[in-house]
Amino acid sequence: MEHFTIATEAEKSPDFRRVLWTGEHTQLVIMTIPPGGEIGEEVHEENDQILTFVSGVGEAKVSGQTRKVAQGDLVVVPAGRKHNFVNTGPNPLVLYTIYGPPDHADGAVHKTKEEADRLEEAGKDEPPQS
Repeated sequence: MEHFTIATEAEKSPDFRRVLWTGEHTQLVIMTIPPGGEIGEEVHEENDQILTFVSGVGEAKVSGQTRKVAQGDLVVVPAGRKHNFVNTGPNPLVLYTIYGPPDHADGAVHKTKEEADRLEEAGKDEPPQS
């Protein structure tokens, strides 16, 4: 059995992205977006994504709509929708997200957005093949 105190796990990770668990159909990832930072505008053609915010404040941009997000908020991003999440506050924006199916390499740890982008572009952040 995998067990996480998810808010604690997310809060203690300084990494931009850390894959906590990967299953055949879903993946659990924690993220920390620094002040002024963002996930980056993207579209997951084959992945639904559910993001839950643990601390900090920001903006969710999904399919041309923008909403403020804060601790306790949850945002659903269906596959094929353009989205971005931006930290608008003075503290890190901390969240956990569930991808279905997995979107990143099992056990991946990306210290910064730049590292994450570089590894994705090099094809070194591919999810496991089922």
